[in-house]
Amino acid sequence: MTKISEFCDLATDDLRQREQDLYDQVFRLRIQKSMGQLDSSGKLRETRRDMARVKTVLRERASNLEAASGSAGESADE
Repeated sequence: MTKISEFCDLATDDLRQREQDLYDQVFRLRIQKSMGQLDSSGKLRETRRDMARVKTVLRERASNLEAASGSAGESADE
């Protein structure tokens, strides 16, 4: 399990790459589970949660950029 603070320290491009890697890993784990080859059922849950953490950080950054550009636009109008 990776802590969300570790994801916050990564650059946006690194987060997007990590998101893709986690997506691929979830896909492989789901296939292993369906074939009965998955050793640890908790690994799938942990990976999905890590992917959610990455998406949360990306969403927060996007909303912060929108808020910053919105407040900058309001200042320019005055």
